[in-house]
Amino acid sequence: MKIERALGTCYYPEHWPKEIWREDARRMAELGLKWVRIGEFAWSRIEPEFGTFDWDWLDEAIEILGEAGLKVVLGTPTATPPRWMIDRHPDMLAVDENGNPRKFGSRRHYCFSHEGYREESRRIVDQFAARYGKNPHVAAWQTDNEYGCHDTVISYSDVARKAFQIWCLNRYGTVEKLNEAWGNIFWSMEYRDFADIDFPNLTVTEPNPSHVLAFRRFSSEQVVNYNKLQVDIIRAYSDKPIAHNYMGRITEFDHFKVGDDLEIASWDSYPLGFLEDRIPESDSFKHAHSRQGHPDFQAFHHDIYRAVGKGRWWVMEQQPGPVNWAPYNPAPLPGMVRLWTWEAFAHGAENVMYFRWRQAPFAQEQMHSGILRPDSVEAPAFHEAEQVARELQSLSSDQNVDAPIALVFDYESQWVTDAQPQGEGCHYFDLAFDYYCAARRLGLSVDIVRTDARDLSDYKIVLIPGLVTISDAMKSALEAFDGEVIAGPRTNAKTAELSIPRPLPPNMPGLDATIAYVESLRPSVQLPIKEGGNFIRWREQLETTAEIVATTEAGEPAAVRSRNMTYVAGWGDQALLVRLLSETCTRIGVATELMPASVRRRDTKNHRFYFNYGNAQTSIGDIDLPPAGVVWKEQSST
Repeated sequence: MKIERALGTCYYPEHWPKEIWREDARRMAELGLKWVRIGEFAWSRIEPEFGTFDWDWLDEAIEILGEAGLKVVLGTPTATPPRWMIDRHPDMLAVDENGNPRKFGSRRHYCFSHEGYREESRRIVDQFAARYGKNPHVAAWQTDNEYGCHDTVISYSDVARKAFQIWCLNRYGTVEKLNEAWGNIFWSMEYRDFADIDFPNLTVTEPNPSHVLAFRRFSSEQVVNYNKLQVDIIRAYSDKPIAHNYMGRITEFDHFKVGDDLEIASWDSYPLGFLEDRIPESDSFKHAHSRQGHPDFQAFHHDIYRAVGKGRWWVMEQQPGPVNWAPYNPAPLPGMVRLWTWEAFAHGAENVMYFRWRQAPFAQEQMHSGILRPDSVEAPAFHEAEQVARELQSLSSDQNVDAPIALVFDYESQWVTDAQPQGEGCHYFDLAFDYYCAARRLGLSVDIVRTDARDLSDYKIVLIPGLVTISDAMKSALEAFDGEVIAGPRTNAKTAELSIPRPLPPNMPGLDATIAYVESLRPSVQLPIKEGGNFIRWREQLETTAEIVATTEAGEPAAVRSRNMTYVAGWGDQALLVRLLSETCTRIGVATELMPASVRRRDTKNHRFYFNYGNAQTSIGDIDLPPAGVVWKEQSST
């Protein structure tokens, strides 16, 4: 599929005098921007009181932007219900796990299970879509804003409790089947009626992990259903594509299932903020990358959302400078805004939109920089966006590469390790990310694949680290796959209801291996592997007759192989994972290129890109990369 690349920005005309809107639109177009997102936080200005609407200002803003040649992404405003909404629905607020309401005064102050608020959402989205569904300047839609941001998926409200009880009834049919599925005979936790079921919070000790997993599944489905509610209304009025803007390391709902109802996946990329508060790296690593971000974190999400969008994806918000919400908020190294933009394009983005056009001088985000300063003077990101716009004149289109490696990613596996980590820091997301980083360190392009994929034949290697339960579809796909499979710890370790299966894990086709026991390791403990690298965080004791390809210093199996299946019986560090993956690639003829620590590579059909996440000049082969440097060269598309 041919990808047409473009730039855009996020704009809030309701924040600024009308007298400057036309000048803003002119400057956006002259900069080379093609898209503008508006509207997603403007409910109180559109409907200042229930049933009273003021559309004139939004009509005018859309017309001004369109006249300047800009295409509009119109966001539904449901992430910011006005204050009068609380008076209409006092019980619509989400409640945290300690029973405290998530009150009005910021955003995302609603519970997904509240039917009254769902009806209000239907009403305002219908108003939006009916008015602008055929507007020639509205070229795309966005539903709500950042589902899950600020821990807002899971709610412990009374309305959520009742909805969860109904969900349990629909899933299990009888309370006896629920008791059996959850193992409620343990500690006399059996229920007599679905009305007895409460949330898995505020218990004396840890709640039943099967109960936790069920509640996580329910909470995710509430998001999926709420999003579909909006999509169905918009589609009744408009044939333009619909997106949602996801976030980094938000795993509380299944993004693939939300994406099933959308044409485009987008996400909000804040590399420096994410480095500080969402990535478990050492202080020394964060210090070295404080102005650049993690070399793989953005790419990982680019590839996830390309999969969620079934090939179509955008960056809806790109960090342009210091943000306001992280523990520390440094400015990007000069050149990094350009690098982040081009890295997104190299991973197949159609559109990169900078957040925001002008820095706000008021309220919560006044310390969040924009393309312009609050006084409308150009901020540093303006000039980097201007450079990218010039470069796009010759690199405006491309095609995705056929990646040799697939990484299966599963939101439910993250919920399982949230419910039953068995060791601090032993989370599925980090394990999958570590395997992804190892592939990137070898210069490999990676596709993310969902667990219901039925055909893996396009790939040479499939990675399934920590895929806690292997679906029937994935089992069939793996059995038919004639490439190499690398499975990591905890793969196929639980039933769908989170109990230990029999035969014991990993129970992989053709692999004679049984996990006798598992142990989680303290952060200070590394279990050396004779052939190189270490186990960290997690280790499994294997009973096996399979070929042993790596051993611990005590002579115990660390990795075993049978036919095309390799099982790694522990959480490998980067040295171990890079070595195992490199050996696999060599064995089957997949070319690799070991990257310097700060450099990453990404191929498209027509170009090979190199990105320097370091703060010093470096080189790879005959290519010199300055700090924050991006270099590309043409390559054959055959």
